[in-house]
Formats: sequence, structure tokens, C-alpha cells
Amino acid sequence: MSLRVRLIALVTAALAIGLVMGGAVTLINASRSVRNEMRSALLVGRQTVENVIREIEGSPDPRRELDDLAASFKGSRHLRVSVIVQDTAEIVQPDDDKSPFGRVPGWFMRMIAVAPATFRAPVTIDGKPFANIVIETDPRNEILEVWNELSGSLIVLALISSGIIPLIFFFIGRALRPLGRLTQAMEQVGRGDYRIRVSDRLTPELARLRDSFNRMAAQLEAADDDNRRLNEQLLTLQEEERSEIARDLHDEIGPFLFAINVDAATIGKLVKEDRAAEVPAHSQSITEAVRHLQRQVRGMLGRLWPVGVAEFGLSEAVGSLVGFWQRRHPEIIYRAMVAPDCEGLGSRIATTIYRIVQECLSNAVRHGNPAEIVISIGRDPACDEIVVAVVDDGSGLCEAPGVGYGLIGMEERLRAMGGRLDFRNRPVGGFALTASVPCPELRQPAVAASSKAAI
Repeated sequence: MSLRVRLIALVTAALAIGLVMGGAVTLINASRSVRNEMRSALLVGRQTVENVIREIEGSPDPRRELDDLAASFKGSRHLRVSVIVQDTAEIVQPDDDKSPFGRVPGWFMRMIAVAPATFRAPVTIDGKPFANIVIETDPRNEILEVWNELSGSLIVLALISSGIIPLIFFFIGRALRPLGRLTQAMEQVGRGDYRIRVSDRLTPELARLRDSFNRMAAQLEAADDDNRRLNEQLLTLQEEERSEIARDLHDEIGPFLFAINVDAATIGKLVKEDRAAEVPAHSQSITEAVRHLQRQVRGMLGRLWPVGVAEFGLSEAVGSLVGFWQRRHPEIIYRAMVAPDCEGLGSRIATTIYRIVQECLSNAVRHGNPAEIVISIGRDPACDEIVVAVVDDGSGLCEAPGVGYGLIGMEERLRAMGGRLDFRNRPVGGFALTASVPCPELRQPAVAASSKAAI
């Protein structure tokens, strides 16, 4: 059942209940009113009869007095008067009122339930019975009057209701029309169209709903744009990573594989020519080439996956990462400090911190030309966060090309975890990055460590 039909049904039920209650009150008051009216009419008629009886006893023509009495009751609406003289009786009936709504139904008469009342007055002259006067109340006209009033009220109420219900139907439909547009807009959002907005002028209640919907659609549109941008960045990063791996394979692995192939072919040739004395030299060359390949593959695997975080902890993993760059750029001073309560953080948080440090070191060494890099990882107990700070004294971030994909990737990774990233060039020169990683359930350090570890 639609909301419009429910509201109209509610209004109709309220009118019906009001009608029933009003009808019940009307019947109760009508019964009391008719009973009082009959009592008053009987009292007036009784006083009239008693006055006439007193006058008849001294009258020379008592019959005429009785005729005048009967005539005085003609036109009465509530009394039936019977004047009985010896064997003759004159009955004066009350006049019947006319009703535009027809006769009073029997059930209505029974609901009013006012029984006729009777008064008998004997007339004696010289101590002898002369006549009897009987007065009887007749509530029909009074009940008819109540019936007319009730019928008129019902007709007026019916006319009002017949006008109100269509108006309610119209205005409710008009008021609910914006909800229909909101529903259509929500369906469009469900189909992925987040640019839809609702701009109708609405009542304050519906205006709040409209504003909330528009805010939701704007947030979904922004999130959709972010997802699209992140997908593009992800594809770009993947291509860059693949290009870097391909370059390493070509520049580092390829030549040594070629050298191994040449040495192996030379060994085979020397064996055929019975020059075994020269074989150990070429065999040693193959061994050195394989050892170099192992180091290169281990370095590539370290960039793809942070080996050591799960096995040895965050401090050892960061130390290995610093050692990787220290071997390649020994002229730079590296200082790494990992607080002991930052161990045992869980794979996801520890890997995120490792990736942040990895990206910062890579950016600083490749682009900043620093003399010193300081890494600090500690816990902020006020808000249960791990704070990662990487500071260098290099050339800082170049603003011309914009923020690189590495920093954007870090920011998006932290945002997905509810964290924050702040980076800026230092006034004294160099670059500073601070990352806050939420960690509401920090575990106790699994391994005892000093508060500072300098590498």
C-alpha cells in the first residue's frame, strides 16, 4: 500500500472515529434533551388543566370550558389531550412536523428510548364525576428534530469529507512527488551515475533529505574519481616497475648470463682439445658470475617483497634496507631509530612502514643528493599511532614536475588505513616526511631491543 493511500486511509479512519464519537455524544444528549422537553411540556399542560378544572366548578357552562380547553391544546407539538365527557371523547393530536429527510427510522427511536408520560385529571361538578382529562406526551416531533439536526450534520460532514479527501490526495501527491525524483536519482546512483543532483525546492524536512543525498552523491563521485585516478596510477606504477625489472634483468643479469654461457662453451672446447689445465680459471669465472647473479636477484626480490619484516622484525628489516643503500652510496650518513614498542605490529602495518621508508630512501638517494638521512619510527601513545619520520638535508622536492607517483602511492596506502601523510621542503634545506599509521592494538615487543638502534 502506497504512502498516499495510507495517509488518506488514516484521515478517513479519523473522520469515521470522530463521526462515531460525535454520534454517540449526540444520541446521549438528544435522549436527555427529549426527556427534559417532554417533562416540561407535560408540566405546562398539567398546570393548564388544573387551572381550568378550578374554573369549571363555578362556571355556568362547564361543557364550553372543556371545549375551550381542548381548543387551547391544538397546535401543540408534544402533547396528546383527550377530553372525555360521559360517553363522548374529544382527542387533540399534536401536529406532525415535516422533515426533508423522511420519517425517523425505528432504530433511531429505540436508541433515543424516551417513553410517553401520562397525566389523568378527573373533573367533578357538585361532587359528581363530570369528565376526565388525559394528557400524554408524544416525543415524535422532538425526536424528528434531533434526527433532522443529525442528518444535516452528517450531510455537511460528508460534503466536507468529499472535498477534503481529494484535496489531501492532491496535496500529498504533490508533496511526495520530490520523493519520486529522489528515488529515481538513487536508482541512477545505484547504476553508477554519481553526477546526479536534486535541486527541487522542498519543505524543510525533505530539503534535509535532498541535501544529504547531494552530499552522498558528491562523496561517491569524488571516491569514484579517486578510484579511477588510482587505477591509472596503479597501471603507471606497474609499468614503471616492470620497466625497472626489465632494465635490471637486461643490464645486470643479461651480461653475466652471457658470460656464463661463454665460459661454459669455452670449458667444453678446452676439454675436447685436451687443455684441462685452463678449465679451473673459466670455472672460477662461472662461480663468480653466479654469485653476482644471486646478489642481484636477492636485491630485486627485496624491492618486490620486504624480506625480513615477518622473519626478523621491523628494526632488522629497516636495517637491511639501510644497508642496501649504504653499500651503494657509502658517502651518505644513515641514522635509523626504531622504538622497541614498534615490534610485533602485524604484517600489514609493518609492511606499510617498510614501504614508506623504502620509498623515502629511494627518493632521497636518487633525487636529493643528501649528506645525511635520518629515519625515526616511534609510537604516539596519545592516539595509538605509529609515527614514521624521514628527514634528509638534500635538495628537497622539485615543485616543477609535481608530486611523484611514489608519494601519491604512499598517501593513498595510508588513507586506505585511516592514516595521514605530511611532506614538505625544510626551510634549512632538504626534505621532511611524516607518516601517521593507525595501530589501535599494539602488541608488546616480541624481542627485547634498545630504545635506539643506530645503523
